Amino acid sequence: MRLSLVPRREACQRVGRGGRDRVAVEPGLRRNPAVAAAETVALVLDEDSPLPESAACVEDLVRRLRGHVSQLGVLASAGEPALRRAQQLGSDSVPEGYMPSRVYLVRLAEATQELVATVWSRGVGPAQPTRRRRWRQPRINVLRGAVFAVAFACLVLAASVPRT
Repeated sequence: MRLSLVPRREACQRVGRGGRDRVAVEPGLRRNPAVAAAETVALVLDEDSPLPESAACVEDLVRRLRGHVSQLGVLASAGEPALRRAQQLGSDSVPEGYMPSRVYLVRLAEATQELVATVWSRGVGPAQPTRRRRWRQPRINVLRGAVFAVAFACLVLAASVPRT
């Protein structure tokens, strides 16, 4: 799944199919920080993901990754080396220049990926949705029959009305 860079969409390249960058979240489903971090890491480290075009895109991705590191820091144990490495990289400023900023972004994404793996190994997995009542989806033939019955009832009603 691809996430959009909403605050700076006009300055950055679009990611997603056909320019549509929607993320649908069900109201009963809570977002797991490890899953969200893994998706942001995928934006940076996937083979299909291009390098960010502008410095604003790099800043936005770094800001997101830093937020994920702070959220995952609560779930990981305090003495974890992956947490310390990710926090150290996150506290550094983004270097100036095209290549140094992209290298920093990739290193921060790799450290965040390592932290996500650590959190998942500790037993914090994907979020479980809250249990809601699900209505059974009717089969297509039932819908066709219902439409036919309503149309037939309208036809009978129209035929029974006296002509003037």
